Amino acid sequence: MQNTGNHDGTGTALVGVMPRPPAQVAPFVEALGPELAMAFILRFGGSEVYLPKNPTEANALVAVIGTEGTRALHELGQTGWLPRRIPLANRWLAAMMAWQGHSVTEIAWTLRVSDVRIREYRREDRLA
Repeated sequence: MQNTGNHDGTGTALVGVMPRPPAQVAPFVEALGPELAMAFILRFGGSEVYLPKNPTEANALVAVIGTEGTRALHELGQTGWLPRRIPLANRWLAAMMAWQGHSVTEIAWTLRVSDVRIREYRREDRLA
């Protein structure tokens, strides 16, 4: 977990400890790291994804998580540690985005949910 004082690469200061990923998200975070896991879940969440052993540049996965990330997920998938369907993980994504300093509105736009839902997550999980 990352501590106070870190940055997300965009110049945004990260406050506190990174939100812990839920069990269905943890394998993706372990294989890809939190930033690529977020990008992967935002793009492919809710769907089944074929994880090729030897991905090419034309593969949609490579465009999001790179060749090494795709290979890492393929290897992890071979062990049976990945779910069949990629989780949506909206609550965790909202927590991560709040931790990164994004506004409620930005989070709602990204996750395609209402600002009311994001505020409920924040209230329930104490993301603020």
